[in-house]
Amino acid sequence: MFDLIVIVRVPEADDVAPVADALARMRPLCLAEEGCVSWEAYQSEEDPARFVLVERWASRGHWEAHDAGEAIQGIYLPEILPRVEREVHPSAPVGRRDR
Repeated sequence: MFDLIVIVRVPEADDVAPVADALARMRPLCLAEEGCVSWEAYQSEEDPARFVLVERWASRGHWEAHDAGEAIQGIYLPEILPRVEREVHPSAPVGRRDR
């Protein structure tokens, strides 16, 4: 498994709703990709300009192939990335040593 956590901050208030909408449109596209085990986007109730993406892929190779898919090419790169600051964290659940 390859797990990824992406922390997203939207600096401009007017961009929060379009980013939320774009993330919602990405979900079914990501879930349809080969190797996508789960893909969720969460919006903070305390700070609506903060989002956390939690992704699980069958392998790092599947995640890397995801870059060529419609979710990234058609939505993430043109609609989200120009509006956000982000941190990308390949991650593992605490206590899991199978990496």
